[in-house]
Amino acid sequence: MKKSLFFGALTAAAGLAAGVAAAGTLDDVKARGTLNCGVTTGLVGFAAPDSNGEWEGFDVAVCRAVAAAVLGDGNAVEFVPTTGKTRFTALASGEIDMLARNTTWTFSRDVDLKFTFVGVNYYDGQGFMVPKDLGVSSAKDLDGATVCIQTGTTTELNLADFFRSNNISYEPVPIETNAEAQQQYLAGACDVYTTDASGLAATRATFEAPGDHVLLPEIISKEPLGPLVRHGDNEWGDIVRWTLNALITAEELGVTSANMTEMMAGTNNPEINRLLGTEGTLGEMLGLDADWAAKALAVGGNYGEIFEQNIGEATPIGLARVLNAQWTDGGLLYSPPFR
Repeated sequence: MKKSLFFGALTAAAGLAAGVAAAGTLDDVKARGTLNCGVTTGLVGFAAPDSNGEWEGFDVAVCRAVAAAVLGDGNAVEFVPTTGKTRFTALASGEIDMLARNTTWTFSRDVDLKFTFVGVNYYDGQGFMVPKDLGVSSAKDLDGATVCIQTGTTTELNLADFFRSNNISYEPVPIETNAEAQQQYLAGACDVYTTDASGLAATRATFEAPGDHVLLPEIISKEPLGPLVRHGDNEWGDIVRWTLNALITAEELGVTSANMTEMMAGTNNPEINRLLGTEGTLGEMLGLDADWAAKALAVGGNYGEIFEQNIGEATPIGLARVLNAQWTDGGLLYSPPFR
């Protein structure tokens, strides 16, 4: 997709966003009794239905935490699969209340599309995956390669910039979903699949022979991924933002799914008490129950627990924390204080 077409799509979505009465999302969710959460069409580890059709994954956990904070039930979520092309229209039109779909925070999406990114739940970067027998060890050796690329994404634009800056050429193979990309790549319709490095790791983990495919060393972009809502409803934005912050802060403070009940009896740490609602009025400030954060944490645990269960080193995806470690451990993960 040419940049002019991409930004034309942004303008159209911005028009939709302007036409939606954003204020009142909290009331809408409460009246409906469910949270409508936009997710990907399927990316194992991040958002995908299991064998029973139940959605699970790293991004899904954020949706469930918000539902628990607002409705007291982490299962009160209607998951709406979206593609790179449809996700912004779904949010702008009000079809979904929030989007938690490995979506990069960019200037144009924030400013032109009129969306509010409430934080970053995964710091990523764009990479490349190739079959090992292609014999390529660097993305700079891909001159003339065919590349599977999801349309309507920052990935598409980054790819064009990378090949242009390195004076090499490529032939794009446009795809809309990760499932389509996987099918085309494995069928040999493209030499390379490029997307966020975490997405490549998740996709490779589903292959029958993951070892036959390699991730090249180049990371060609910054991709801060996180949940987003529409501009204009600060109350709702605060709820989603501070639910994410609660997951992050809980890990920093050592609050886990195993010890939370004990800690709710009271601790010597005032911030833990405020987080869990046994002290202060933070819930009231959000228009939620005092134990809103405790309800969110009860669904899947803190950020670290969610990470390790869905995409961590002990899973087939095998991602290390690295940039997504707590700031106290040399990572970028950092929440404002609960006070």
